[in-house]
Amino acid sequence: MKKSVIALLGVSCLGSLALVSGAFAEPVDETLTIDGEEMITVAPAPTEPPGHAFEQVESGWLYREPETRATQMDSFENPGMLNVERGEEIWNTVDGAAGKSCATCHEEASETMAGVGANYPKWNAKAGKPFNLELQINACRTENMEAEPYKFDAQDQKDLVTFIRHQSLGEPVAIDLAEGEMMSWWEKGKERYYLRTGQLDLSCASCHESANGKYIRADHLSQGQTNGFPTYRFNTGGMVSLHNRFRGCVRDTRAEIPTAFSDELMALEVYTAWRGEGLSVETPAVRQ
Repeated sequence: MKKSVIALLGVSCLGSLALVSGAFAEPVDETLTIDGEEMITVAPAPTEPPGHAFEQVESGWLYREPETRATQMDSFENPGMLNVERGEEIWNTVDGAAGKSCATCHEEASETMAGVGANYPKWNAKAGKPFNLELQINACRTENMEAEPYKFDAQDQKDLVTFIRHQSLGEPVAIDLAEGEMMSWWEKGKERYYLRTGQLDLSCASCHESANGKYIRADHLSQGQTNGFPTYRFNTGGMVSLHNRFRGCVRDTRAEIPTAFSDELMALEVYTAWRGEGLSVETPAVRQ
């Protein structure tokens, strides 16, 4: 009985931690400049569809510690740029029975991929669902290169996605909800965003909306924007994909963890991308 009571109290305390503990602090009022280009770190929240929780959207960079912010501003210091370089090598490497590389079809990525990463996820009519960059890359590998698809979070997958997304550095996020059935996926994603799950009874909104600006220990809770993914995180010492982060957050609520690229998480990616429309792509962003 004593053990059960302690366990219950622990769950109760942790469940309320994201909502009520810690001091509140405004995000910094600073400018993020990378390679001489000023990033959009604050933008008016999208008004269509109506019902956005915030009047303005804010990059997670504004909530980070000074050392972390400085690391992202300096491409020579940003550890994620090593993954960009490795991704470029993969882009130009022939793989698969068709004897092709990404560059075989798409040539110079700085030209053909410019702006592409800012517009994903996109509707894929053939699959009848939204595709993110990971799914699109795997489709290209299997259909055009006759190569094996990447397994979730394979290092080559993360590096290639980081490289492609980096070609849109500074471009504002904008996804097309009028395409195909994207709107229905947006609605499913919104439902998932506010769904409380797990023993801690938390939703995405519990931390990134209700507790936005508060601290959990040393972590200053941002709006949870996705414009910087894949992101280099100091606490893991490597690049973290968006679906890895989604699954980690669900795990932390002590709920059953969804499969990466499942319909549930793809809908959530559609919705969270929309929540951050207008913010610059920052990949590779740096977080703690």
